[in-house]
Amino acid sequence: MEHTNADGRMGPLNRTWMEWLTTLPVFCLLILTLLIGTGEMIHGQLLRMGERMFGDPAAGIQYSYLRADPAKPDCDKDANIDALVQKEMAAPATDDGLGGLFNDAKNPEQIKQSLLAAQSLCQEKYTFYENVSKHVTTPVRAYRTFEEAFFYIFHFGTQYRSLILILMIAFAALSTTLNRHHLTLRPPQSVIDYRVYFAATIIGNAIGMASSIFFLIGQRASGIAMDPVNMVISITWLILFTGLTIISIVQAFNIPKSATPGGSFIMAYLSIPLYAVMAVVAGLVFFLQQYYSGLLIYMGQLSDYSALFLSLTLFIWIGMLLRQTRLIDMLLDIFRPWGLSPEVLTWIIMLFAALGTAYTGASGIFILAAGSIIYYEVANAGARKQYALAATAMSGSLGVVLRPCLLIILITAMNKEVTSDQLYGHGLWVFAMTSTIFLIVSLLVREKGGPKYRLVPAKVAFPASARALVPVAPYVVIMMLVVMFYRYVLDTKLDEYTAAMILPYVMLAIVFFDKIRREPAPAHPVPAPTAGGQIPPAPVERRSAESEAEWGNRRSGKDRRVGFEQAIRTATNETISHIGALLLLMSLSMSLAGVVERTGLMHMLPHHFPNIWVAMTFLVLVKVFIGMVMEPMGAMLLVSTTLAPIAYANGIDPVHFWMMVLTALELGYLLPPVALNQLLTRQVVGEEVMNAADAEVRHKSFYYRYERWLLPVMVISISLIIVAYVPLILYGK
Repeated sequence: MEHTNADGRMGPLNRTWMEWLTTLPVFCLLILTLLIGTGEMIHGQLLRMGERMFGDPAAGIQYSYLRADPAKPDCDKDANIDALVQKEMAAPATDDGLGGLFNDAKNPEQIKQSLLAAQSLCQEKYTFYENVSKHVTTPVRAYRTFEEAFFYIFHFGTQYRSLILILMIAFAALSTTLNRHHLTLRPPQSVIDYRVYFAATIIGNAIGMASSIFFLIGQRASGIAMDPVNMVISITWLILFTGLTIISIVQAFNIPKSATPGGSFIMAYLSIPLYAVMAVVAGLVFFLQQYYSGLLIYMGQLSDYSALFLSLTLFIWIGMLLRQTRLIDMLLDIFRPWGLSPEVLTWIIMLFAALGTAYTGASGIFILAAGSIIYYEVANAGARKQYALAATAMSGSLGVVLRPCLLIILITAMNKEVTSDQLYGHGLWVFAMTSTIFLIVSLLVREKGGPKYRLVPAKVAFPASARALVPVAPYVVIMMLVVMFYRYVLDTKLDEYTAAMILPYVMLAIVFFDKIRREPAPAHPVPAPTAGGQIPPAPVERRSAESEAEWGNRRSGKDRRVGFEQAIRTATNETISHIGALLLLMSLSMSLAGVVERTGLMHMLPHHFPNIWVAMTFLVLVKVFIGMVMEPMGAMLLVSTTLAPIAYANGIDPVHFWMMVLTALELGYLLPPVALNQLLTRQVVGEEVMNAADAEVRHKSFYYRYERWLLPVMVISISLIIVAYVPLILYGK
């Protein structure tokens, strides 16, 4: 989806004004975040390198002594000790205020020894000063200037990280609002849809603006000096909500010409942006409690985990950069020659998707990044469109338990009872089980009257797969080179803590290579058989998310002729839409969690149960419900502060509990009323594709008509039952 200005007007250098005002600032903030994240790694290596280059162990000189010009001692190393002793003896005794009770007679020998010790120390200071000064050469001054630059970058990032995050959200939210890219249960289509849409955003943004004003007034009235960074953040929220309110008012008087006349108010309520719903609900509850600044106070929790949310923005960017390459298509080319059935090929795609989810932060982000590609690849393998939509909706659900998924980092940051190694270790078993369940269920629900599939003989398929590996090899080499550079040059390995900082460089290198390649590619690739001797089904129509021409260009390699700069700009434009939609939703989801906390809803829940089985059943149901109405980050905050203590108090193992939470939340993201993953699937494939999929199965049985809902729910439900209850057999009472 190419990001364009609402009115299409172009600014300098053939860029829209929207790109100058939002894309460029967000791109700069993303790069700044990368520099801040890598600054510490580089600075540590520069310190070690400085020690090797300029340290002098024989002279007792370390590089740390050379990082600043030494101060010349102010003592006298050549003082006349005897004269000083005489001077001290002649000086009158000091009054101790107690009539001389503690004044002892002066001893000239003791005074002399004291002065000699001070002179010796002074001589050592001068020796050190002269030694260090001799080592502070011109190369040292040049090197330390370079080294200190990275220190200041890292120090700046540590101090202003939360401000960078809020500024990024502000620029992205303005762009998202102007282009109407907020998440809704259904996109507005009629005039009434748009009127309800804009009315809700005006009210929600106005509530946010009022809460910001009350917060600033309250801070001033308290008389307590506010930290300058927090003051700027609070003012930024005020400016943002004021701007969003003005934009919504202007848009309300400019209904799009494409809107159909009339409409239904009942259906129009489904077109309200989810962030506006949360803002109105949370804001009104806080206002009724006379807690007028509550909305902004709870949104401020975003700053407490600014490092994690900045990592989330980088993961979104990674996903959008991935869309600018042909890497996913080339990986699938390795398996196409084997003539796998749609179900088996989809299972392989889901395994790749799980890895992608782990490295893009959360299930929803991966659906945004690769959902359209997954849908079209599954559908073109011969699968039902409803089945392809089902696979897309749960494509991000398998990888949330794998290293280095960001959700687990958030869990361990808020819960000291578990470690990331424990959760990732048990997550491997959950992943293996859930992926196997998906394959089994997919094979069981295959249409009985459908085509029969059989593997292509290995002597035919293996050479074709080997040839498909060749174009993938350079991408693997590039990835390994970047990772090895960090590992051996910067002494930083790729793990859950560094992935957000290393992978953007990997993707930038891959995109650069992908765009400069000049190997010829066939204009019409020969399709691999999906079964022995069978001709593959006709490609599905690619409207909304990806046109047939776009797919053909991507498969043939023609899209590589798009320049590197344009690819980065397109990826950043798409990133902005998702940052604005997701992070604004996440921040208001925290306010909704605040409503739950302040109204005491969780205190009304039982805290003690007859046995561990009843406790687990209750917690499973609550977690699924939370997943049905809240996004992942806000849900984790709510569960950590309210439900986790209940689980621990009732004897549920912490690792077991969080494995259940991750699985239960993924089930919730597939269920109404919000069904976040289904919602994101609709967004990436488009309304026309959804309508075509429904029309294709209108005459079929209940299951096949609603397969995109039922298949993911069945798979995750089975997995949840096993994850929740089987471990209790081992340790439950």
